[in-house]
Amino acid sequence: MNELSLIINGSKEKKYPDNISLLEISKDFQDEYQTPIIVAMVDGNLKDLTYVLNSSKNNCRIDFFDLTSELGNKVYQRSLIFLLIVAAKEIFPRAKLTIENSLSQGIYCKIKIDPALTRKELLKIENRMKEYVEKDLPFTKKVLPTQEVIDLYNNHDMEDKALLLQQLKNPVSSVYYLGSKFGYFYRTMVPSTKYLSMFDLKFYPPGFILRFPAKNNPHEIPDFIENPKLAKVFTETRRWAKIIECNYISSLNEYIKNDEISNIIKISEALHEKKISQIADTLVQNEDLKLICIAGPSSSGKTTFTKRLSIQLQVIGYKTELLSIDDYFIDAKDRPLGPDGAPDFESLDIVDIDLFQNHLQRFFDGEEIEIPKYDFISGTRSFKGEKIKLDPREILIIEGIHGLNEKLTSSIYRKNKAKIYINALTQLGIDHHNRLPTTDARLMRRIVRDHNTRGRSALDTLRYWATVRKGEEGHIFPYNEEADIIFNSSLVYELSTIRNYLVPLLQEISPKEPEYYEAQRLIRLVSFFYPLTKDAQIPSNSILREFIGKNDFI
Repeated sequence: MNELSLIINGSKEKKYPDNISLLEISKDFQDEYQTPIIVAMVDGNLKDLTYVLNSSKNNCRIDFFDLTSELGNKVYQRSLIFLLIVAAKEIFPRAKLTIENSLSQGIYCKIKIDPALTRKELLKIENRMKEYVEKDLPFTKKVLPTQEVIDLYNNHDMEDKALLLQQLKNPVSSVYYLGSKFGYFYRTMVPSTKYLSMFDLKFYPPGFILRFPAKNNPHEIPDFIENPKLAKVFTETRRWAKIIECNYISSLNEYIKNDEISNIIKISEALHEKKISQIADTLVQNEDLKLICIAGPSSSGKTTFTKRLSIQLQVIGYKTELLSIDDYFIDAKDRPLGPDGAPDFESLDIVDIDLFQNHLQRFFDGEEIEIPKYDFISGTRSFKGEKIKLDPREILIIEGIHGLNEKLTSSIYRKNKAKIYINALTQLGIDHHNRLPTTDARLMRRIVRDHNTRGRSALDTLRYWATVRKGEEGHIFPYNEEADIIFNSSLVYELSTIRNYLVPLLQEISPKEPEYYEAQRLIRLVSFFYPLTKDAQIPSNSILREFIGKNDFI
């Protein structure tokens, strides 16, 4: 029998017989993981554990992942969604289940039935899911001619899936089966239902939230934290997408194919302008307002939003002054170290809070203040003679990662300040069972922007992304419900434009790099979008211009 020489988890070379599955190999390494291994990478390509290695894979590199990894956690979520779909279809055969958006460390879902879903009916779905887990049924992947898959979906009221497959024009497509039920989920599943033992369904009218363990605590489901303000924004976003009849990627592609995208761009940009104008009107209803704090995760469009809000405030008679929290960073040599011994660039401790609050108080006492400037190259802060003094009808705007944290502005009474949270909350779904993650859209924005304005390669951005996400989860997301106003900066058409800039940058990443898989995943994701090449239609003050270039404000 032929033998395979395999490199496991980067360093361990081991011999295995030809035609062995990844599942069999994983058993030798399970003791090294906190939770069951659920997926693997073979030479940078994601494979489910049923994948069989033959002689063509001799000397290949294999990496295993469990629930504590970002990759493994996503596979778990995707598989759990499929299990939910199957169980819901059995309990309510004629109902349509839609997977909507992330919410409260889970995924918000809706099921259309009449009368509306009750807590008791939801429990039936959850119990059916648990029955499947106990039966340990396999997830089976089949690769079929695409037209056969299209016909399959059209015959089962899944026209959105069928239309997208038709647009993609791939000769074959993969379909996953669980028993007799099937679905198209674009990526890999866990081997069987027994891997999906940890979940619950929380009744959250008019829908519910599918909940599961987080990667940093894989042995329990996190405590439920209410996010009513964020939920309201998602609801408004979905309602607007329905108004313009652009809920899914296939709908957007049809607008582009039929040369009707110009109107979608105009409507999208007009909505942003209207929302920003309404925010300005709302803010000045507070006669005591002196300070506006703006925060949001990376690549949410904070810079352009801040400038456009400033203009709208000027329209109604209020001048503004912008102050960057970054300029109050302490010198790099004095920065605290994180748990890994490296400088923590995301912590509130890197801000000289005492100086910042002192300046805020003196601003509002009518004093003229010399403000610092931070040099990111030298990692030092200095004073260069730039001074600010606020007029009586002038509002100070601060923008930065910690803008919503009350500790930053505790010296200012709450009645004198307003907090705004901005994020790109994607309204498009791939189809009604596959959502387009907001995080992916922001990452794509950042890759393009970092290349255009900071000279960074896509590889550099991908390498640093985990650190960025850690900072967001620790210092932004826990405070978003403290915001008085939430603004959604996403544009329904943006990924059709961004793909033109993004793909060439990602294609530069070598298969030898650990980030190769992520690059290929993003390329595959944007390949679902028809390209929009007429950039001239995009206004120069658009938030999208902050990332693709030719922005009025940068």
